Amino acid sequence: MRKEIPIWQKANLTIEEAAAYSGIGENRIRELTNSDSCPFVLWVGTKRLIKRRKFDEFVENAYSI
Repeated sequence: MRKEIPIWQKANLTIEEAAAYSGIGENRIRELTNSDSCPFVLWVGTKRLIKRRKFDEFVENAYSI
């Protein structure tokens, strides 16, 4: 039996989860994370994960996305 962890308790999110969590589209999140200097992306092989706390900080400080 697999236990579901709520999104707001996860340390890292998939692109789909980050889009549902933030209301920002999946394509826009992919564009933001394509940069090598993106502070909230974690690459696990070819899989892209979003560091939730850093992503929250980025969104809070952003004027527009």
